[in-house]
Amino acid sequence: MLSIYSMIVISRRTRNSVLVYSKLKLLITASVSTWSPLATAFNTRPGRKLNLSLIKDDAGLFGVPELRSHDGFYAMRERTVWETEKLISEACGPDRTRKMVEIFDELSDTLCKVADLAEFVRIAHPQAAHSQAAEDACVSISGIVERLNTHQELYCALRAIVDGGDKFPMSSLDQHVAQLFLFDFEQSGIHLPETERKRVVALNDSILQVGQRFIAGAVSPRAIPRDSLPQNLRQFFSVDGDQVLVTGLYADSPNAMVREAAYRIYLHPDKHQEYLLSEMLSSRHELAQLCGFPTFSHRALKASTAETPDTVNQFLDIMTQRLHKRAAVDFDVMKKLKAATNTGSTEEDLAPWDTPYYTHKVKRDWLQFFMKERDF
Repeated sequence: MLSIYSMIVISRRTRNSVLVYSKLKLLITASVSTWSPLATAFNTRPGRKLNLSLIKDDAGLFGVPELRSHDGFYAMRERTVWETEKLISEACGPDRTRKMVEIFDELSDTLCKVADLAEFVRIAHPQAAHSQAAEDACVSISGIVERLNTHQELYCALRAIVDGGDKFPMSSLDQHVAQLFLFDFEQSGIHLPETERKRVVALNDSILQVGQRFIAGAVSPRAIPRDSLPQNLRQFFSVDGDQVLVTGLYADSPNAMVREAAYRIYLHPDKHQEYLLSEMLSSRHELAQLCGFPTFSHRALKASTAETPDTVNQFLDIMTQRLHKRAAVDFDVMKKLKAATNTGSTEEDLAPWDTPYYTHKVKRDWLQFFMKERDF
């Protein structure tokens, strides 16, 4: 969703900068400390399905009345389309009664409040009907966004107030937001001839749909014949008839054989996934070149903090150099812990499926020691 809803994100990062900064501080703080109970819950395999209805069942999912059933997503989608058309008419009409950036802000919010909810339900809801309805809503909203990004009349209305000023007073923040919206228009190929503009819309739609299928495939269970897995390991996985289902990496399992089996099965190469990824990358590259960028990474990073792929590569190189010694120390601790807890193991035996387990184990042990020392 990050690259799909770029127009929405621009509005958000301006309106909610304080909130985003606060959340970012919390995330940074959490990333350099041991896992909290909440983080532990999110990073371990769930033992039961989540109850996504936060209040009474008859109130609708998350308190949204339309979502008493999955059909509500279709009603929300239709309402969003109607509200969007109304705002477009206001922005492009001669009788506008408020600042252009206010209309764009409301347009962004109208799309956001449906898109974000639908995306979460698409990923997290345990019922297929809700997940499918939410996915349909996601696709529809994304189509609206991409259509707006190549809407000539809307672009010209915004360009007019950026170049010549609005008929209502604009603050420096208003001007900055308007320029961000304008840049996003041009990044989407609004300046191209009609044929190429339509191709940009088609490519964006293809990237979205192929990307969603790729993501869905990346987190779907892997099925293998039951007989291909040693009998002593079958009890740790779900069995469906003659097949064993592996639903994740089982990184929290203390059994090294289970972790290894899950790692090898869940991450086994998948030709269909490779095809989807290849199609998405090819479409991204064509899209970037149509919009005047050498690569998709140049297009994605333009107007961001990093600005260019070279800057990102330099940052990653610096981080790699500075973290190498610290990472080596961490790996040495994990190798020694594995050798101490596994009979017959040596310090050379640390495998890819071991690092998540021992990283969590070391953090948990250190936290327990710290709390004991402080009498928590």
